[in-house]
Amino acid sequence: MYENIWLTIISATILFVLIVNIRNSRRFNLLDHWLHHKLIGSLDSFNWKVVAFINDPKLIVIWDILLASFLINEERNLAALWVIFTLGITDFIGIFLKKWMHRKRPISHSHLENGYSFPSGHVLGTTSLSLITWRLFGHKFGSGFAIMLAIMWLMVVISRLRLKAHYPSDIIGATSLAIFCFTISQQIFLAIV
Repeated sequence: MYENIWLTIISATILFVLIVNIRNSRRFNLLDHWLHHKLIGSLDSFNWKVVAFINDPKLIVIWDILLASFLINEERNLAALWVIFTLGITDFIGIFLKKWMHRKRPISHSHLENGYSFPSGHVLGTTSLSLITWRLFGHKFGSGFAIMLAIMWLMVVISRLRLKAHYPSDIIGATSLAIFCFTISQQIFLAIV
């Protein structure tokens, strides 16, 4: 329980610092642009587009509904409600932040990518769904499952950078927001159960 409190505080602090710096610090934004340029490389590979497609925010919602349906089938209705609530509140806050921040995507982004940059919807959804599935099934499948989820998350992060869709701070912000929302919803869920 105390780990969740610390995770909540740390993720909220990181998210707050990023928001303040993105909105107010030219120096931070220059550093973020420079780091983005150093990380993207020159390849815009088909494989990264497949990873991005599989983890598209709209598709993550479908994966989430399928997971909730599975839980309902297993007569775990409260867990299913928690799964829907967690991703729903996370996406709601993510969409609000995108519209409020109005951060433009990197100049060299694909024309297939539209909307604002901060936070990354792909990373937000993938992080949320990974945390949810780890919470539900981690005890059953063990460390190999955790490694698989971490690799999947890392592939999404790399795809967002390789496809030039986001700055590094967009990814860190999305991860922080997902962890923050997950820990809060988990506390609400544990209080209900």
